[in-house]
Amino acid sequence: MILEPQRESFGGLEDGIAYLNCAYMSPQLKVSVAAGERALSCRSRPWRITARDFFEEPEESRRLFARLVGGDPDGVALVPSASYGIAVAARNLVTGAGRRMLVLEEEFPSNYYAWAELAAKTGAKLETVPRPGDDDWTRVVLERLDESVDVVAAPNCHWTDGSFVDLERIGEEARRAGAALVVDATQSLGAHPLDMRRVRPDFLVAAAYKWLLGPYGVAFLWAAEGRREGTPIEYNWINRAGSEDFSGLAGYAAGFQPGARRYDAGERSNFILLPMANAALRQLLEWGVENVSETLGTLTDIVEEGAPELGLRPVPRARRVRHMIGLRLPSGQAAEIAGRLAERGVFVSSRGACLRVSPHLYNTREDVLRLLDELSWILRPGPTRR
Repeated sequence: MILEPQRESFGGLEDGIAYLNCAYMSPQLKVSVAAGERALSCRSRPWRITARDFFEEPEESRRLFARLVGGDPDGVALVPSASYGIAVAARNLVTGAGRRMLVLEEEFPSNYYAWAELAAKTGAKLETVPRPGDDDWTRVVLERLDESVDVVAAPNCHWTDGSFVDLERIGEEARRAGAALVVDATQSLGAHPLDMRRVRPDFLVAAAYKWLLGPYGVAFLWAAEGRREGTPIEYNWINRAGSEDFSGLAGYAAGFQPGARRYDAGERSNFILLPMANAALRQLLEWGVENVSETLGTLTDIVEEGAPELGLRPVPRARRVRHMIGLRLPSGQAAEIAGRLAERGVFVSSRGACLRVSPHLYNTREDVLRLLDELSWILRPGPTRR
């Protein structure tokens, strides 16, 4: 279902601004801002915060995130960043000399450095899957995935241009080969449908501040059922068994809270950020991720249709997610052009050799046509504009 524009649901959007850059950072929803203001007011009166408050909002976060991905709340850990979640995964996966781990070429650093460190420690080979000329990442990953691979670290789409990675197919082949699948879904979750029951990753992480429309400093880690008895990367009080009883904390517990809660970061009960994140998750569930994806696709399709006339090569619809599109420039001047667009009040990102266009429900057809018009003026200079 195509959704109506939702600009009024977002705060801070100024007149005259065409913000086509959700893959960088989303504007905050008004419901999230209101939740944060209420939470900040409550935090100013700490005598009103009880032991129960350390647990109720985090458990609501688990329930909402689990609904979004088709998983179970016991599989959800609350972490501060994608890199934290990837570090948890790397801590709990086994590899060694003569073994291989796969990452995409130009993968985002948060899904690279942990694997590079693991390779250096174990003697495994971290293999970079080269960018395919036809944008078919699924094919080139599958060509390199065999029984010598221990870890496949992959997103649902490449962060630079939105080119699609079929995690269901890769997950199936990874299981056949005995490899673990670790997914950084930061650039897709909330705008591209994902069913954990079909992808079946070992670990999945997503930061909240992009397509989940949440605040900066919140992320979610999901661990498969067989990965929930592992080793956390920090030892804090709240993920231990019985931590609800504040009077007994000095008794020290050997066991952990059930499920993936053992991977929770310290101070996970963020009294301001979690209510904001939860408000955004509720709104996404109300809109429906499939509806969000379909609606954003109507905008990226316009970009794809208009780009060739400007000498730009878009990632084609058959090879990309619906919510994001990369435009390759023959001249390789993406950063300069993105800067010139920003001067005109049109915001996209330059990532690698691409202009990355990533709209959301606050955008309209007019925003996209304005982008194409401004690009035409930049790439085909004519009379000076005011």
